[in-house]
Amino acid sequence: SIMRLLNGEHMEMVLNGIESQGLDFNMSKKIWKNADKSILKSLPSPEVGRPYELKMKQPELTFMGVHEQPDFATLYILMYPNGKIVELKSLKIYLQQYRDIIISYERIINVIFEHMMEVYNPQRLRLVLDCNPRGGIMSRTTIDSDWSALGGEEKYRDWGEDVW
Repeated sequence: SIMRLLNGEHMEMVLNGIESQGLDFNMSKKIWKNADKSILKSLPSPEVGRPYELKMKQPELTFMGVHEQPDFATLYILMYPNGKIVELKSLKIYLQQYRDIIISYERIINVIFEHMMEVYNPQRLRLVLDCNPRGGIMSRTTIDSDWSALGGEEKYRDWGEDVW
């Protein structure tokens, strides 16, 4: 095996390099901090002066749960652009990276939210994550930039839940 071929010092350098990349000693596990937001790309909004909303749905979001079992969910994205819109192919590739990342569903929605806020700086961003049943229990997590707890103005609180 390759492990036997390397001397102790060289082995330590290799393993330290792997750890610095967010991988474990099995050389295959990535954690949530390794999610790469630079994959997300934007395009200029065609309607800068006119408010409108974008809705996107990823019905096949897959990620590695904290017990290293695959989790499946549907991600709903509601966005009011602020000069930039989502380049959809980059969103698809960005979300596909989570297939190999160990992350809880409570954390994944927060990481995606932070990345999208940083890249697109929208007037409003609302994410809803509907997770498939585990042990017979479904769960839903939601985050909205309009919430006062996140610094929003709660301008849209009376608009109700958007059902697709």
